[in-house]
Amino acid sequence: MFFKRKKKEEKTPTHQQEGYGSGSCGCNQPDGFDQVIKKPLDRRSALKGLTAGLLAGTGFLNSSCSVTAGDADKELASLKWDEYFKGNYQLMTTDEKSATVDRLERMYELNNGGKINLSDNGAEKDVLYGYAFNISKCQGYMDCVNACVEENNQDRDSQMQYIRIHEFKKGQMNFEMADDNFYHEVPAAGHFYMGTQCFHCENPPCVDVCPVKATWKEKDGIVVIDYDWCIGCRYCEAACPYDGRRFNWSTPHVPENELNKDQHYLGNRPRKKGVMEKCTFCIQRSRNGQNPACVEACPTGARIFGNLLDPNSTIRWVIENKKVFRLKEDLGTEPKFWYFMD
Repeated sequence: MFFKRKKKEEKTPTHQQEGYGSGSCGCNQPDGFDQVIKKPLDRRSALKGLTAGLLAGTGFLNSSCSVTAGDADKELASLKWDEYFKGNYQLMTTDEKSATVDRLERMYELNNGGKINLSDNGAEKDVLYGYAFNISKCQGYMDCVNACVEENNQDRDSQMQYIRIHEFKKGQMNFEMADDNFYHEVPAAGHFYMGTQCFHCENPPCVDVCPVKATWKEKDGIVVIDYDWCIGCRYCEAACPYDGRRFNWSTPHVPENELNKDQHYLGNRPRKKGVMEKCTFCIQRSRNGQNPACVEACPTGARIFGNLLDPNSTIRWVIENKKVFRLKEDLGTEPKFWYFMD
């Protein structure tokens, strides 16, 4: 079986387009945190920034009140106004969450002429999700990667991928020596394969470093991001010891006919430029009692997902009966992602 491995998403923007000056090494590019948090600020510039934000909101309001705008334009402007001034999703009431979801669904319909099914389902009681990966069974086919891209509306232009499949020579497990960009027939003789993604740590360092609390751990263990609150400082990306996070250097593009319209507010809804994203254990699926797309797509059964609190679940059986290990145990992150071999 032949598979052409997609290239990783570009992590260096085009400087001339982004206004960072000349040169391709990125040495002069200010970090997102410096741009947003450490920007020199006095009373004049603070008021200017506040005024700009209010003017943006006022623009929405004026549009919604305009006598010359059509009914659809007025409604869209009104929805944008409400969305602009909404609070942090994590602090919103149930009614406010539902209202936000309704607005986003209606905005999509007005912008695109179609409908999406946007959920805000919360964590269920007595559920803690976990994942196990069978190294003996993975053959490097990449079906999981493709399924993840399609399910989670990942940017096609940059070929963003949440999952990495690493090819190792047998007898070695050094990630610096692994090949995760291979272009040859798989499985290759004398090699084995391991997948990595967000491990949804019990003690996630990415959450601790976020300066605006745009990322957090839900009660069912899923680490999520509120894309509306992410400022793109990329501190979480630097703090993650597992290379689990991705940054949008440009506005993500998904062809309309390929868009997965079954979405979750904290999952696979379309993102914007300048925010972080990552694996959410397919929150739009898992909270509806389904396996993540990568688990369903794996042709060899190498991926196992389930409720760690259920003593009769397959994931619990694997952990209790197989020789399992986790990556970088010494860091104390307590990832809910185990590896094992038959």
